[in-house]
Amino acid sequence: MNDATDSDGRSTGMTYRIHLVDDEENLNRVLTTYLRNEGWEVRSFLTGEEARSSIALRPQLWILDIMLPDVDGFQLIREIKADSPGIPVIFISARDADLDRVIGLEMGSDDYLAKPFLPRELVIRTRKLLDRIYGMPHRPPLAAFISIPPYRIDEARRLVLRQEPAQEIELTSKEFDFVLFMAKNQGQAFSREQLLARVWGDDYFGTDRVVDDLVRRIRKKLPDLRLETIYGYGYRMVPS
Repeated sequence: MNDATDSDGRSTGMTYRIHLVDDEENLNRVLTTYLRNEGWEVRSFLTGEEARSSIALRPQLWILDIMLPDVDGFQLIREIKADSPGIPVIFISARDADLDRVIGLEMGSDDYLAKPFLPRELVIRTRKLLDRIYGMPHRPPLAAFISIPPYRIDEARRLVLRQEPAQEIELTSKEFDFVLFMAKNQGQAFSREQLLARVWGDDYFGTDRVVDDLVRRIRKKLPDLRLETIYGYGYRMVPS
């Protein structure tokens, strides 16, 4: 990924590869133009079947319309996450916003935009998500590993590893963000509202139910993680 500048002349630091899937041809063209103006490399698709053939290319971000004429966005995110659990996904949809948002988050999406929306809003959300997932340019060096026995976190590669027996644990990008945040703040209690702000971002719109859903999935994947529930409040990771 090479250095680039956005449409306002600011340095974005990296040229990210983005795959956009939307069957509305005019909207697809407009969104592609806005995203490319930020210096990002964008590949666009009008059908789910076209997009499916490019899953193995593993871009830094997928932007998926849920309503597609063939393979819908829900099926696509299943296949994307099966191939690369850590790749972030933004859902866009003109259907029931609340229902699609909840289903999308449960399936591992990182953000949701209800149609109609301003193209500039998608650009802003995309930039924020890319910065959060991949880090701002010139950030301080990352620690080699963060230990949360019997696991350890490789922050640079965004991996969680079990130490014995050696095993890589497949997490979605949101699950990894939550585990990393709690590991960096072991012993500190956080309310659900605080976790929404720290992990989902200040612009998240929805209920705090997603926190409990995320923790339930993490506990299934990391059964020995010392993550305590503080009933009526939130969660705390207990230091080893």
